[in-house]
Amino acid sequence: MVDVIANLLAGADLVLQPTVLLLIVAGVAIGITMGSLPGMTATMTVAVLVSFTFGMQPIEGLMLLLGIYGGALYAGSIPAILIRTPGTPSAAATVFDGFPLAERGEAGRAISIATVASFVGGAVSVVLLAFLSPQIAQIAIEFGSAEYFALAFFGLTIIASVSGDSLVKGLLSGLVGMLLATVGLDPALGYPRFTFGFTPLTAGIQFIAVMIGLFGVAEALRRYRIGIHRQQVEQTIDGILPSIEDLHAIRGVTFFSSVAGAIIGAIPGAGGDIASFVTYNEASRWLGDSEPPFGEGNIRGVAASESGNNASTGGALIPTLTLGIPGDSVTAILIGALMVHGIRPGPSLFQNESQLVYAVFVGFFLVYVLILVSGLVGARYWARLINVPSQYLWPAILVLCVVGAYALRGTQFDIWVMLAAGVLGYAMNAEGYPLAPMVLGLILGPIAESNLRRALTISGGSIDIFYTDPLPLAILMLAVLSLSIPFIRAWLDDQGDAV
Repeated sequence: MVDVIANLLAGADLVLQPTVLLLIVAGVAIGITMGSLPGMTATMTVAVLVSFTFGMQPIEGLMLLLGIYGGALYAGSIPAILIRTPGTPSAAATVFDGFPLAERGEAGRAISIATVASFVGGAVSVVLLAFLSPQIAQIAIEFGSAEYFALAFFGLTIIASVSGDSLVKGLLSGLVGMLLATVGLDPALGYPRFTFGFTPLTAGIQFIAVMIGLFGVAEALRRYRIGIHRQQVEQTIDGILPSIEDLHAIRGVTFFSSVAGAIIGAIPGAGGDIASFVTYNEASRWLGDSEPPFGEGNIRGVAASESGNNASTGGALIPTLTLGIPGDSVTAILIGALMVHGIRPGPSLFQNESQLVYAVFVGFFLVYVLILVSGLVGARYWARLINVPSQYLWPAILVLCVVGAYALRGTQFDIWVMLAAGVLGYAMNAEGYPLAPMVLGLILGPIAESNLRRALTISGGSIDIFYTDPLPLAILMLAVLSLSIPFIRAWLDDQGDAV
């Protein structure tokens, strides 16, 4: 406990610098701005802007991105409440009770509850992150090549859980990501592979360029296909500050959903949308006799979904920082940003960059303090962002995508990679192929390959190294369980339909 507090104070020294504080404020403002626009996901916003952090110090870039991350997740509740259109996927459950409140003329009350619940969820998750991550990293520091392969393999099995309605499409998406990750130099032998004699491919395909295309350009193309003109909607916002009675009513469900959301967020691949639906479902199950009923404008429903999805942010950072396994698609981008700065997430991060890690904890807590203040004070202004004309917004986003891709290495090749990834992402979206598995394949494929080959080299080609030691064996058994869950769920659904 004493060591954690001392490290937090050291991390605060990094955060409490004028430039860093200004970037936190800017990140939250950008995040809330983009999250308030229907369809603008946190992943897309971070992916488009991540390349602008490469000229900064690591702590500066991370604080800007974490501010965007937290701000966008919170702000997704604003259009969900006002126009029944979640700004981000994780705010989908907020629609159930938030919009009925707005229809009754209580939009301000709903936004105030969402703001307080988002702050509590984020703050609780950061506290859990600060006190649990060092312990997990201490265990993971003993990991060797066999353990890292098992862990990366376990992360890849999450593809089965994030594949949506079609497991086959999810697996194909993941395989495409792994295939793209193999382009470049062989990690063990250093020979070029899959370059087809094209020199720029020798350096590999830039992960960030692919992400910008998948989540930025692909969404822009989709918007142009369906038409970017939409009807303007006006809402009156009154009563932003929550009442004492409302705070008392939501305190229990908010705290429970915050802890549950952080735990769910720590599961690689889960994300805020799963956390929000699970916490909302549990709240409605345990508090089903509330008045008004859940789904008809109950403030506890808003509190449950918003605290759950915002708590998932700190939870997602736990496997990201301690194991190098992305908790969700946003933290996958954060891994890429760290690697550009020469920093590799994982257990060694707590030894080599301990001040940076604890600065992340302190800074992320400040992000949620800013969200609370700006959400309560500026809700009327943020709510007006839903009326920004789309015909001006999306061309600007496309320009940012091009600039961001070029900023990676200053080459036109990365722009072409970004555009190709955008076309690929658009086609995959149109055919129902999920993008999250491709992200996991891009990140975890190289980790699995390099550690598998290294482990087999150490063992002289024997696979005994993976099951004679209990730790890699336990992780591989978890991977098998993870692979089995979708099939078990499908079997149970079939049994239920048969009955």
